[in-house]
Amino acid sequence: MNPATVSIQIVEERAQIAAQATPNFDRIAGVYRWMEFATFGPWLQWCRCAFLNELILHQRALVLGDGDGRFTARLLRINPAISVDAVDASPAMLRALLRRAGPSKYRVRPHIVDARLAQSSNFSREESSKIDLVATHFFLDCLTTPEIESLANNLRQSLANDAVWVVSEFAIPSGWFGRFIAWPLVSMLYSIFGWLTGLSVRQLPDYHSALRNAGFTRLRSRSWLHGLLVSELWQQTGR
Repeated sequence: MNPATVSIQIVEERAQIAAQATPNFDRIAGVYRWMEFATFGPWLQWCRCAFLNELILHQRALVLGDGDGRFTARLLRINPAISVDAVDASPAMLRALLRRAGPSKYRVRPHIVDARLAQSSNFSREESSKIDLVATHFFLDCLTTPEIESLANNLRQSLANDAVWVVSEFAIPSGWFGRFIAWPLVSMLYSIFGWLTGLSVRQLPDYHSALRNAGFTRLRSRSWLHGLLVSELWQQTGR
């Protein structure tokens, strides 16, 4: 394909994304933690932190949509050498993240931007300090499958060759639990968050195929609540 054609397609895709309304999570920033605890107790946080002990040697993290920052705060505490680029379209969520980071907030560089429109050059530094960790916890479910693949491809040039991507997400397992419990529950959550924030996505994306197509390989996976919650560790390959 002609490079010029590819560039035009990328510009058109980004223009389509820009035309879509960015969900407004400012509205729930102050009660986000309590909403989460009321529905799932500590399970979502356990899911976020499933691989935390394996992240103690990383140097630069890109955290996308961490909400009120509970994962970021834990990461900063367990890894005193890491610096974090925190991306969120919600200024209120980023302020909550920085408050939660406490004295470690000086190792956080906030970016108020829709991750779908973020330029990888915003995070690029010299080769010796490229991003070696990406974290998305209950964030990819706010995107479509093509948006996730586009995001992953866009980030690759800012990542170290052996960068890992830790993912926490909802899932709909096969069998009766998936049909009668997980699917109705996930549908209800989409309806609630759509009403509260303007989120237009209404079904879980196929982030597995999106990440694989972008050159990532899944290393490990854990699940909870009969497969409703999953946490996975991916690594960049094929560069």
